[in-house]
Amino acid sequence: MLRWKAVSFRSVSRLLITFVLAGILARDGRAQAGWRVSSSPNPIVDGAPILFRVKTPSHTNSLSGKWLEHEVYFSYDRKTKSWYGLAGASLETKPGSYPLLLQSKTSSGALVSFRKLLRVRATRYPSIAVTVSKKFTEPDPQQLHEIAQDKTVKQDTFRTVSAEREWSGRFEPPVDARISDVFGTQRTFNGKVQSSHQGLDYAVPQGTPVAALNSGTVLLARPLYFEGNCVVLDHGQGLLSLYLHLSEFKVHEGDHVERGQQLGLSGSSGRATGPHLHIAVRWQGVYLNPETLLKLDLP
Repeated sequence: MLRWKAVSFRSVSRLLITFVLAGILARDGRAQAGWRVSSSPNPIVDGAPILFRVKTPSHTNSLSGKWLEHEVYFSYDRKTKSWYGLAGASLETKPGSYPLLLQSKTSSGALVSFRKLLRVRATRYPSIAVTVSKKFTEPDPQQLHEIAQDKTVKQDTFRTVSAEREWSGRFEPPVDARISDVFGTQRTFNGKVQSSHQGLDYAVPQGTPVAALNSGTVLLARPLYFEGNCVVLDHGQGLLSLYLHLSEFKVHEGDHVERGQQLGLSGSSGRATGPHLHIAVRWQGVYLNPETLLKLDLP
């Protein structure tokens, strides 16, 4: 008799849990029915920055997200009555479907979660061979020491992730010139050293004025071994832009700059085969394609 009661109690407990879960799922289903999520570019490819646009089912005071183990910061656009946030998929992201996890806080203080699977596709990048000075492929002990010091400087700089957004509206090209090498190119230096081109090159002569892609704060403005004279801007929310091989600086570390403001003059300092401008974009430690960022229609 006692054994029968124990079994009966467990059975009733399971039924109660089932009913509770069913109620939660039903409420979640009704709540999720009003969510609308879009992304651009579409399709998403490895190496691409991504603009997420989200419409929530009820009035939302805040929205947070997570994508590929990175935080996504969202801002509200009153014109479209939607939330938007910048993110990205690294060159190392394998093709497949990945969840965008969202959580909103309503005006009543309730937390509502939503999950959407988004597909990342693979893209093909070109390969080239490049010849540079031997010191960039076979550095001596003194040069190795300098490279190690630069590595520490870059790690400290790239660690910056400020929650406040400084950028506003579209990102604009830094110069008016043709692109001479694209993001993702597989490069072989002097037939030995291999690396991926993690930025965008512009064919400009020595001394061309270089402008900021968007507003931000100057984190770094100093010479580095490989990058040459380098400026790094913090646009907020983990988004950085880099400007390499400059011949001259026009800003100082700590300066606030606006979109289009002059940062320096182009050159051929560092590991460069000749005068040009190299720009790069980093989002929370991941290099992304600047060319795609420049094409995004940002509010």
